[in-house]
Amino acid sequence: MTTADITFWGLALVASFSVGASKGGLPLVGVLSVPLLSLVMPAGQAAGLTLPIYILSDIYGLWIYRREFDKRNLAILIPAGAVGIFIGYVTAHITSEDLVKFLVGLIGLAYCIDAVSKTWRIVPTKPADVPRGIFWGTLAGFTSFVSHAGGPPYNMFVLPQNLSKMVYAGTTTIVFAAVNLMKLPPYIALGQVNFSSLQTCVILAPIALVGAWSGYRLTKVVPEKLFFRAVEIALFVVALLLLRESLPRVLVLMHG
Repeated sequence: MTTADITFWGLALVASFSVGASKGGLPLVGVLSVPLLSLVMPAGQAAGLTLPIYILSDIYGLWIYRREFDKRNLAILIPAGAVGIFIGYVTAHITSEDLVKFLVGLIGLAYCIDAVSKTWRIVPTKPADVPRGIFWGTLAGFTSFVSHAGGPPYNMFVLPQNLSKMVYAGTTTIVFAAVNLMKLPPYIALGQVNFSSLQTCVILAPIALVGAWSGYRLTKVVPEKLFFRAVEIALFVVALLLLRESLPRVLVLMHG
């Protein structure tokens, strides 16, 4: 086995575990999967490789959270996510992946700055209203289609609702389970999911299931306030990683 092979499988195992953990209740951890694998393969290929792992982990997550979710959020965000996926598919040939990552990073960073500022003032809980839900849900579907990075837009809508820890985790799991399943046909049509990638997924699947179990156990035992603080910290880290990865290439695009 070559050094390149060892590097690939090491990163693939970490990415698979993070995907599983995201479905167990640690949603933003999964965003790291594509950036990690992008170190050793094209980002589009990395997204295609991890999608079946997401879907497999979703099955476990759906069973875990079958009784803990918010129906109104599901009713708003899943149809909006479908619109975002459709936009992502029809614009796949012209969409700059780096520009999307840059946008997602900015959204995540903006949320974190706003969250910190709220610690010094009383902010009323925002309801799950339809106009905001359609906007952020569509954006989450689109960014999820491009690079499995739907978490930051999704959290811009859901975190201000102050859902309980387990309802938040369950709603997140179910929304993205639906989004991931809807992404599969266009991924196949674009050649991002193929027989070769599925063979690799078979090897990585057990690691993802271990990650899902681990994520659920952590979600159960971590105090609620600490849980949401950890989500915000993870969002901040992911946003910085996305900005660091995409900014140099975005600047090149802007300068022609």
